[in-house]
Amino acid sequence: MCGILALILADQNASASAEIYEGLGILQHRGQDAAGIITCGTKGRLHQCKANGMVRDVFGKRQLMNLEGAMGVGHVRYPTAGTSSTSEAQPFYVNSPYGLVLAHNGNLTNTAELSSFVDHEAHRHVNTQSDSELLLNIFAYHLQLTGKFRVNEEDIFKALESVYKQCRGGYAVTGMVAGFGILAFRDPHGIRPLIYGERKNGHGMDYMVSSESVVLDALGFSNFVDVKPGEALIITNQGGLVKRQCAEKADFTPCIFEYVYFARTDSIMDGVSVYKARLAMGEALADRITAQLKGKVDIDVVIPVPDTSRSAALQVSYRLNKLYREGFIKNRYIGRTFIMPGQSLREKSVRRKLNPMAMEFAGKNVLIVDDSIVRGTTSREIVNMARESGAKKVYFASCAPPIRFPNVYGIDMPTRSELIAYGRTEKEVADVLGADEVIFQNLDDLVKSIQKFNPELTSFDVSVFNGCYVTGDVDEDYLIGLEMSRHGSLKKMASTGEVVGLHNAHTFK
Repeated sequence: MCGILALILADQNASASAEIYEGLGILQHRGQDAAGIITCGTKGRLHQCKANGMVRDVFGKRQLMNLEGAMGVGHVRYPTAGTSSTSEAQPFYVNSPYGLVLAHNGNLTNTAELSSFVDHEAHRHVNTQSDSELLLNIFAYHLQLTGKFRVNEEDIFKALESVYKQCRGGYAVTGMVAGFGILAFRDPHGIRPLIYGERKNGHGMDYMVSSESVVLDALGFSNFVDVKPGEALIITNQGGLVKRQCAEKADFTPCIFEYVYFARTDSIMDGVSVYKARLAMGEALADRITAQLKGKVDIDVVIPVPDTSRSAALQVSYRLNKLYREGFIKNRYIGRTFIMPGQSLREKSVRRKLNPMAMEFAGKNVLIVDDSIVRGTTSREIVNMARESGAKKVYFASCAPPIRFPNVYGIDMPTRSELIAYGRTEKEVADVLGADEVIFQNLDDLVKSIQKFNPELTSFDVSVFNGCYVTGDVDEDYLIGLEMSRHGSLKKMASTGEVVGLHNAHTFK
């Protein structure tokens, strides 16, 4: 999962880099592996800075001052397709045609087919394993077919129509054409989120596109509009915004895991408040707990796993009429363990990230509420900490149903063997975690918890729960190939030292 944004300012003499930097900081929860910014200054010259690390570590005052120009694109990432090499930090850039920049959140599902096309027909060189660079080169190829000295909006839309016909998967993209403007587009199913807003000032209208509304809100933008599935928008440096439906209509199926885990609680996605959705998840989960425990709810205290599950846990405690307590204190300088690359690093980080308040556990029957149980790494350690702190019973409740299938649209949990619920019953999951009982959310209840706030959302991508992939191109052979590729990538990451290849990055020192 990644965070993307693009900004264009009405004042052509202003600098966009500081606000892009702030926006990336707000999106830091979506990726902590690498960060990057590319801006466009006078005469269409591009300036870039990208590297592995947190936003605050990659960019300093000098770097931001050297990122000149009134428009730019930003990205924070953790590795999904490809590796965590510095060479795969985004945004990506190609000089031909016209100087194109692209930042991508998601995952393409037909990369083998696209790689063959780029090599044998487009004759373009892709230097990394990243599907994002592949997507950029597909776009560049179709835009180059115009053969024009300068492109216009019509040319870009036509090229994007061809991109949509070729590229499958879940993707949200922000981009930039040097000296012309910024652009954004979203996959035909709307799996990955994308939203834009405007901000009026004395020079005209500023525009920003982002993965989440919270960025726009924090930076003073208003009139938020979700980019529709299959829709593309272009905003030129002359101040004009143009939108067009570039892909044939498909079922609108946003990723439900955005609401469960990834998005910030104060974001609004596709017309749904993430906060309200998580409160509703808590209500449904409380009813599920009561049913599973057959009315004998011998719970003394409800404790959330900070931070994502707090809203739901609060509603669980209210509905069950049980005490709510903060039993875990979070070290905010440790990253989100789910999005950390490598199992061993995740395991070591859990106890560094969370410290139990023994007084809230000692001698009590505890209900721990978390947003989901993926690999079980964090959950198992949390149950152990609760036991060590003196809990009599430990119930563990998940706001999401059992995750038994890999995600192929940009979430880093691609192999079935890594998922604790794969091939196990709920009782077996509880035994592995060391909990007295594990309660999972019902899938229909989860869908209703979001749908109630926007009835137009008739379906979601819930493939991690039921194994049904909305793009229709994922079968058993695909999953086996993905697992083999993943195991190969992990072995490569575990090897000593990294040979850094050539890549189009420059970090100002």
